[in-house]
Amino acid sequence: MMTSGGDTVRAARTYLLELQQSITSTIAALDGTAFLTDVWKKPPGEPLQGSGVTQILENGPVFERAGCGFSHVTGPRLPPSATQHRPELAGAPFEAMGVSLVFHPRNPYVPTVHMNVRMLAATAAGQAPVCWFGGGMDLTPFYGFEEDAVHFHRTCKAALQPFGDDKYPRFKQWCDEYFFLKHRGEARGVGGVFFDDFAELGFERSLAMMQSVGSSLLEAYVPIVERRKDTAYGERERSFQLYRRGRYVEFNLVWDRGTHFGLQSGGRTESILLSMPPLASWSYQHQTEPGSPEEALYTRFLPRREWV
Repeated sequence: MMTSGGDTVRAARTYLLELQQSITSTIAALDGTAFLTDVWKKPPGEPLQGSGVTQILENGPVFERAGCGFSHVTGPRLPPSATQHRPELAGAPFEAMGVSLVFHPRNPYVPTVHMNVRMLAATAAGQAPVCWFGGGMDLTPFYGFEEDAVHFHRTCKAALQPFGDDKYPRFKQWCDEYFFLKHRGEARGVGGVFFDDFAELGFERSLAMMQSVGSSLLEAYVPIVERRKDTAYGERERSFQLYRRGRYVEFNLVWDRGTHFGLQSGGRTESILLSMPPLASWSYQHQTEPGSPEEALYTRFLPRREWV
């Protein structure tokens, strides 16, 4: 952990707003559909104060729903989800900002992607501000392709390499452990990288690492979209896509700390639930056909493995 001041907050905010714009303009060009931009501000009297920019693309030819949100909020006390690893800050006023996105493609052969980068600062009574970072990205295919998983992980590894040889293996393992549906006993996807409560490199380098991860999202994901978006598919693939999207919903509502943090702290519900798919389905005791591409997802892609 480290202390921080106003320059810290301004530098992070500027980067995050530029990142959001870079990503949404690229995705809008790829899809051919403009994002709706919703600039919001929390009304006076609410527990959280602050503002943000929610950008959403819906019903495009490539993306059925693509949401990318920036928020910058302050609150009177850290919620329980943020203090489980630092009890000395329980109840401290805080400031949080970040960019979070989830892109739900229309074609079942294109994987869903999630990315988040964030900074949190808290000030306990009589103490200097304490600042830490979190973030990462992960890929959730419905139909697995080795070259897609390898490309995604290779890009994640390259983004972290300048910050130490240990970062990719550590954050890859953390991602595998975090994006795991304990009640199902299965991973959400093929993983990526995830880190939280991070400050060990000092402020400047920790911020730079967060930026490197955020800025590599397009390189990690866009080539996969371009490779798969025109693949022919039918009702079978669409049905399996909707069924697997149900797992996405389950994870986000039951296990995700970011969702819990936002809802517990009085965040903006519409923006917090931006990650939800437009359609999803559930099926009682669903079984895949032996030897099918659907079964391969469970046997070859969801079990934890080293991709690079």
